[in-house]
Order: sequence, then C-alpha cells, then structure tokens
Amino acid sequence: MAMLQWFLLLCIFFISTSAAKVQTKVTDNPADELIAALNSNRTANKLSSLYSNPGLACLALQYIKAYGGDCKVVGGPDGKKPAESEFAQEFAPNCGVQASSLAQITGRFLACQSKYAEPSEAFNDILIRNSKSLDILYSKNHTEVGAAVSGSGGGGPYFWCVLFSNGKPKSSFSTGGVEPKVSRPGCFSGSNDQCSGANTLSQTIYLWTITVGASVALLYALGV
Repeated sequence: MAMLQWFLLLCIFFISTSAAKVQTKVTDNPADELIAALNSNRTANKLSSLYSNPGLACLALQYIKAYGGDCKVVGGPDGKKPAESEFAQEFAPNCGVQASSLAQITGRFLACQSKYAEPSEAFNDILIRNSKSLDILYSKNHTEVGAAVSGSGGGGPYFWCVLFSNGKPKSSFSTGGVEPKVSRPGCFSGSNDQCSGANTLSQTIYLWTITVGASVALLYALGV
C-alpha cells in the first residue's frame, strides 16, 4: 500500500511539472519565434540575419491595431493599409519611439485569419504566400526587422505583422534607452514580455484544470 501511495504521489508531481513546462511554452512570445524562423530561413539561403529591433516591432503592433480587428481589409482587392504619415504621427508616440530616429520601411508582411497558428506555421504558410513574399524576405536592403502578433478583443481574428527596415541597428527606432511601451492585447519581438491573448489564457487554464482534476482524483484514490 505504501508503494502505491508513493507511486500516485509521483504521478501528481509528474503531471504538475509537465503542465508547468507546457504553460511556460504556450506563454512564450510568438513574435520572437517568428523572427527566429525568419532569420533561420535567411541564413539557410546564405543571407545575413537581421537585427531584431524592439522599437520597430512595437510599430508593427501599432500597425496591426490600425486595422481595428477587420480582417476583410487585409490584402486582396479591397485591401487597405495605414498612411505612411501614421508612423511618425501616431505609431511612434504610442511606442515611445523618437520620431527623429525613424528609418525607411523597406518591406512588410501582414496577414490575418480567424484561427490562431503557431509561429512557424504562420511564417511558412500564411506570411510567405508567393514569389513577391520571397523577394521581400530575401532582399539585401534590409538591416533590421520587427514582428508583432495580436488577437482582437482577447481572441480571433489573429494578425501577424513583420516590418523590415534599412535603418542602423541599435540607433534607429530608438526609445531613448527605455523599453518600448507595451500595449494590450498582443506582443512584439524583443520586448522581453510574454504575449497576452485568449489563445494563451485558454490553454493555460485548460492545462491547470487537467492538473487539478488529476490531482484530486489521485488524492481520492489515496483516501485523503
């Protein structure tokens, strides 16, 4: 009986540890993972990796927010995009980016769909759609990059945005030595912040529900 109790207690510990590990995984920043996939693809094709600029990435999140959660105007014949003037007049102030440090945007990816996708899937299947996408990805004009991921209203639709620039790494899109302003929902690369959104929250709650439920069942079996 004592051996059975020890076995069941070990099971509880294993389930709790596994759930904690998965929770850490699902709350990581998918924008950073998007940049990692992008740079891995570039280096595999003998191109230099791009500097991940958090100021530029924050602008990418503001770029997403300019769409107000409307997937229908992303790409296609009815596609729209924010005016270039919004980078200096609205996006930069919202991020704490100094307007004088703004550099040229040399390329951009933007996609939206109702279902959440993992970063590698978003990069390979959603953002990279045709030869034009590859031309942007492999352009030698880029020196730095920033990415953002966001849901709308705590859930779908989900937006992915990547901005490229030919600015000078570590001096363009500057926030004066402080972290770019974090805004919710969503996250951006280089922010040292975990992403917020319904997808992350629901998975976390689900995992801990399983853990608690399994623990209660095992404790019941122990007669506690």
